[in-house]
Amino acid sequence: MERLQKVLAQAGIASRRKCEEYITSGRVTVNDVLTKELGVKVDPAKDIIKVDGKPVKAQQKIYLMLNKPKGVITSAVDPEGRKVVSDFLPGVKERVYPVGRLDYDTEGLLILTNDGEFANLLTHPKHHIPRTYHATVKGNLHGSVLDKLKAGVKLDDGMTAPAEADYYDINPDKNETVVAITIYEGRNRQVRRMFEAVNHPVVRLKRVMFGSLALMGLPRGKYRSLSSEEVKDLQNEALALKEQPDQAPASPSTQQEEDQQ
Repeated sequence: MERLQKVLAQAGIASRRKCEEYITSGRVTVNDVLTKELGVKVDPAKDIIKVDGKPVKAQQKIYLMLNKPKGVITSAVDPEGRKVVSDFLPGVKERVYPVGRLDYDTEGLLILTNDGEFANLLTHPKHHIPRTYHATVKGNLHGSVLDKLKAGVKLDDGMTAPAEADYYDINPDKNETVVAITIYEGRNRQVRRMFEAVNHPVVRLKRVMFGSLALMGLPRGKYRSLSSEEVKDLQNEALALKEQPDQAPASPSTQQEEDQQ
């Protein structure tokens, strides 16, 4: 059983808040009974739900992976008219939402879905799903700096949890180093701030893995559907990592904030 407004939103009728307005204004019936209470729970598999007299069909759940380009907003719409991730989903009729965020200048792996429970499972701070990035930073980064990143660095909102960090590539001509870094938190712009704290500002940032899911082989600006096995693996991984004591503790800065890296 699920709340009526949640079922309507998952069916693609409108946003959760808008669906609540539909209910309170008397536009929704359940089994031909007018329902104006927001707390009503329904079984979408059994109950007949209608909006303005039209039956609501359960929306097929879809799970997508997009290789988000740089210079794109992780949002369905942007009032400033900038490119948004939905611009890169031709042929997708369902209303999907990003699982977490990547900031305007960050590219790489972004999961999108219309399954709210799946999204909440993957972004909940107690589950500590690892995210791996390739960070191109300024300067010749010494091994001692990697040790600092691994141990955790002090930011203005507290110490970061231990990370995994190693050399991925070196470009001496540009005086740049590429570091593969894996974090277990979702603080705002965390990866960028970590490298700023060790005096190696990020030039380019790309997320290449989300848990066990790898970006490998997906061209920039393209998307593909996740297989049922990939979806199940991510779900199982999140549940297995739930509240493990050796991972990053939840904090106010990580609550559903996710990777605005």
